[in-house]
Amino acid sequence: MEMKGFPIPENCPEPGACIRVERPEPGLAVVILDPPHRSLAVLDAPLLTDLDKVVQELQQERDLRGIVFAGREPLQFAAGADVAGISQITEREDALSIVRFVHSIFNRIESLKATTVAAVGGACPGGAYELSLACDYIIAADDPKTRIGLPETQLGIIPGWGGSHRLPKRIGTPGALDAILSGRLYPARTAWKRGMVDRLTYPERLREQAIEIAMGRLPVKTRKRGMARWMIDRNPIAGAIIGAKVRKQVESKTRGFYPAPIVAMNLVLESFSANQEQMVEREAKAVADLSVGPVCKSLVGIFFASEAAKKYARGSKEFRPRKMQRGGVIGGGTMGGAIAGSMAEKGMDMRLVDLSRDALDVALLDHADYIGKKKQRRRMKPHLADAAIDRLTASEKMDGLEQADIVLEAVAEKMAVKKAVFAELAKIVPSNCLLATNTSSLSVTEMAEGIPNPERVVGMHFFNPVRKMPLVEVVKGKETSEEAAIEIAALASRMGKTPVVVKDVAGFLVNRLLGPYLDEAIRLFLAGADADRLDRLMLDFGMPMGPLRLLDEVGLDIATHAAQSLSEAYGERMLPSTGIQALMTVKRLGAKTGWGFYRHPKGRKNKPELSSDLASYQQEDSARSLSDDAIVDRLVLSMVNEAGRCMEEEVTATATDLDLATVFGMGFAPFRGGLLHYAEAEGWASIVKRLEAIAACPDIMGRPGGGAKFSPCDWLRSMADENKKLF
Repeated sequence: MEMKGFPIPENCPEPGACIRVERPEPGLAVVILDPPHRSLAVLDAPLLTDLDKVVQELQQERDLRGIVFAGREPLQFAAGADVAGISQITEREDALSIVRFVHSIFNRIESLKATTVAAVGGACPGGAYELSLACDYIIAADDPKTRIGLPETQLGIIPGWGGSHRLPKRIGTPGALDAILSGRLYPARTAWKRGMVDRLTYPERLREQAIEIAMGRLPVKTRKRGMARWMIDRNPIAGAIIGAKVRKQVESKTRGFYPAPIVAMNLVLESFSANQEQMVEREAKAVADLSVGPVCKSLVGIFFASEAAKKYARGSKEFRPRKMQRGGVIGGGTMGGAIAGSMAEKGMDMRLVDLSRDALDVALLDHADYIGKKKQRRRMKPHLADAAIDRLTASEKMDGLEQADIVLEAVAEKMAVKKAVFAELAKIVPSNCLLATNTSSLSVTEMAEGIPNPERVVGMHFFNPVRKMPLVEVVKGKETSEEAAIEIAALASRMGKTPVVVKDVAGFLVNRLLGPYLDEAIRLFLAGADADRLDRLMLDFGMPMGPLRLLDEVGLDIATHAAQSLSEAYGERMLPSTGIQALMTVKRLGAKTGWGFYRHPKGRKNKPELSSDLASYQQEDSARSLSDDAIVDRLVLSMVNEAGRCMEEEVTATATDLDLATVFGMGFAPFRGGLLHYAEAEGWASIVKRLEAIAACPDIMGRPGGGAKFSPCDWLRSMADENKKLF
């Protein structure tokens, strides 16, 4: 079978160069994935072509008893399919041809008469694991770097190289559904407990033991499903019950925006009733349909943007960031405590400083409780959990910071207070110690004034809640060095966050974009738009929560303060509505007080409900007659217009960085690819026309600031006039 349509990498090696076959002893072949054009093997066009040829040759060898598939090193098996190549495929027939070609290889591996063993270690996601599933046995390196799973649904596709029907037969329907729909990459020991691999061994013994298994000298006890295979996997009634329950969960989570999980679920449920030929064709057609669709393209784009952010964090040939060992956080409130705890969890010796002993005690208890729960749930080994708790210490004085690599301030949002903290720190810490600020609105440039070595002053803006939100804005002031930005990005990446470098402007990026969106939601509410309708429309658009619910989560007082700061910086287009002041009281500030636009009952299982008195705070009814599309446009296009101004000012280096920040920082619908992806898909001319129409509306013209918020910026007009493309 011939493969057509798979993009060839620019540095494509000569045919036969990607696979080595070693013969350590008679009757044994060790097939090594060793492409010279990759630092880690990827199942791209040249490697798959070479693998196809090698497998065909092995089929002809009658004396073979064992075959081992391995990477060039124990912890370097393969990084999965060539996602970059797949992202370039635009024709369904090309995708269909590629999937069928790969299936032909894996099916031949599965039918080899010799015993086949996959020796995996390090990253083994997606296509790499599907190659392993075609083998008789899978042996994995028991090492923290080993991660095994099928994450394809996270990229808008399904495990289409055999995973959707081979994994259920290995571990059963329920386990396969969980693994495929979650897209998790499991540590080696977890994968073994789930039956995803057959044996664990030390990395240095991986190939040796794989050979022993392949040659029949080392027995492997495979797990059998027993009665569960007939009671669950092959029982149509059980399948229907499982399918109905899982479908309900998936539809609730995805709201119908992501087709891949439902397609994957159906394939898994069909895997026991259809033969292999039928499953191969169903998988191939599913991948072909999904891979050329807009959702897959958007999710793959986000994946590559996040990979680019990680690459930046690794530095360059000229500069490699240090691995920070010691640090401090000044300010023991909710944010400061969580930041210090997260750094301690990732191996840093941390000192938390606050004038309040009570605040410090709460932070230490919260940290110990969080780590303790991870240990209890077996997500962290006991000795590592104990060490993480011990690495966070606290003090009411600025001591214990003399050898710090970084100190981050998370004190009150007042410039004088923050400058005083930095001035004091500069007397204590080494000259190469980074001075970072978690400010969400104040100027990093001003904060660095008068500080020795101002190039080390940098913004490291986390979002609340710290442990859950994936974005960190790395804010470069005028004096901030590129090296300091890289080191902050490296630390953020180490903490499991995605760093995006932004310019030092008011609101930085995410809060600057959210400002007009939240303000417009308040204005629409005050003008008579039903609160439930507002939030439901944005949920239907793809946001994780509606704007009024988001205001509650942020805190009405904090949102009001942020809006005022943006207004002072950007003038009339950011003039905030003052109508929310009537709703705010000391006991009504949002989720933190249990009451805002919503009532927030205690307990995770209790869902917030809209407050019953909201109608009394509405001042008119002009927004009630607006169509759903008109409301969504006012909310979303207010962000698009501000994003255009951010592009004018080069707040981020690229449009891709801006989109990444909108997805990870504000939860902008991932299936849309980000704010600018959405705007480009709608058409720049359409965006400008709709903005002009909103700006000309009587209710908009009659408000303070008039249509300034919606008057299309020059950048958007340029994009429309010249029909430019960003992506």
